[in-house]
Amino acid sequence: MKGAGTSRSRQQVTLEIRGFSSEGAGVGSLPDGRVVFVHRTVPGDRARVELTELRRRWGRGRLLHLETEGPSRRVAPCPHQPRCGGCPLEHLEYPAQLDAKRSRIQEALRRIGKLDELPVIELHPSPREFHYRNRVSFTLRRLRGDRVVAGFREVDRPDRILDVDEACLLPEEAVAQAWGGLRRSWGSGAVRLPPGRELRLTLRGTVEGQVLLLVEGGRAPEGEGTSAGAQALLADVPDLAAIWHREGPGRPPRLLAGAPRLEEVWYGEPHTVRPGAFLQVNREAAGLLHDLVLRELAPPRGRTLVDAYCGIGVYGRRAARHGGRAVGIELDPQAAAEGRARAPEGFRLLEGAVEDRLAEALPADLVVLNPPRSGVAPGVMERLASTPPERIVYVSCDPATLARDLARLGEGFRLRRLQAVDLFPQTAHIETVVTLDRTGDGSRSRTSIPSNGIPSNGA
Repeated sequence: MKGAGTSRSRQQVTLEIRGFSSEGAGVGSLPDGRVVFVHRTVPGDRARVELTELRRRWGRGRLLHLETEGPSRRVAPCPHQPRCGGCPLEHLEYPAQLDAKRSRIQEALRRIGKLDELPVIELHPSPREFHYRNRVSFTLRRLRGDRVVAGFREVDRPDRILDVDEACLLPEEAVAQAWGGLRRSWGSGAVRLPPGRELRLTLRGTVEGQVLLLVEGGRAPEGEGTSAGAQALLADVPDLAAIWHREGPGRPPRLLAGAPRLEEVWYGEPHTVRPGAFLQVNREAAGLLHDLVLRELAPPRGRTLVDAYCGIGVYGRRAARHGGRAVGIELDPQAAAEGRARAPEGFRLLEGAVEDRLAEALPADLVVLNPPRSGVAPGVMERLASTPPERIVYVSCDPATLARDLARLGEGFRLRRLQAVDLFPQTAHIETVVTLDRTGDGSRSRTSIPSNGIPSNGA
């Protein structure tokens, strides 16, 4: 073991598992109070664990065997799950997964956000527990003797790649079929893919069942024009519609073969499906999330809306079509260009970072924040506090950064409603929708709860 406080190698202990980490590992404690994270354990387990890493305040362990099983444990349906790092909660019954995510939201808002009381969390399960992802990324590693391993990183050994075939329960059916066909068709040593020891392969499926493949890493195929290997893959894998390659981060993707442009409709808006474009991975649960946000923004007629971190501006465009005026703010140049090209009357889009352009869009009646996992940049919540809208709807994919940002907002708003949608079954991730209303007297009560309460939709 490494780290401060280590006295013996590969020490074994028995732990009572009481909760989950943000990564989906079970959490127990040593007699000295140090927290230990152990994958493949659940609350209620009494687990015999080998300590693999031990530091001053925390450690990691590997499950050896269970002395007692927790009440919500199940046999994981996927054959890859015992070693695969892709689904850290699959051994937990789905209702218990939802309970764990509800507890994670509550704990973050109370501990980090310093919110003493909270509305009841309305938690909506995913319509699909399995086969819900329209986008999946695998790692391909070339080994000696033209051997290839391709899949997810191992749960307790992330330096190793576990070979995962189309039996994986995460992808939508069309994406899983394309992955199986790709594995059977890429040739010895994956010769039909760009050269390089390790590649990242991202498959993205459309609602019509077309699949785009983005290969990242390695070297660009030699010569000009379309790659012969990619052309052969398209011929042999019917579900593949296009193959792109990007040599590294920040480099523009290059089309190797197939359709240069795919489109599909989300929330009534046409979207271009392109390498690197952001669209939620769970299309059915994303539709539910979209409707929840719109409900919190209604009615838009005669009101002004700021749609921050907007992509092509779905919420702003909807408000403009229903009689409001809206401003979107988006950093990605391609998304911003697409949003401007299809903008309805009453909607304009500012390209750039939200922290740099927000002042131009204020004041507003309504603000939607839909930032990446890292949350909003410093200064954004402070700007909203100084020019407060009537309502802020914050869509978050990380309870910790959400809680941090709410604390930055300071006084002047009341947390009216807490909703959550499980976009990522079998993982510890959860999408949260927080509705904040400006208080009439200009002071925010950090313990105020709506007098009528908000009923939970349950798990």
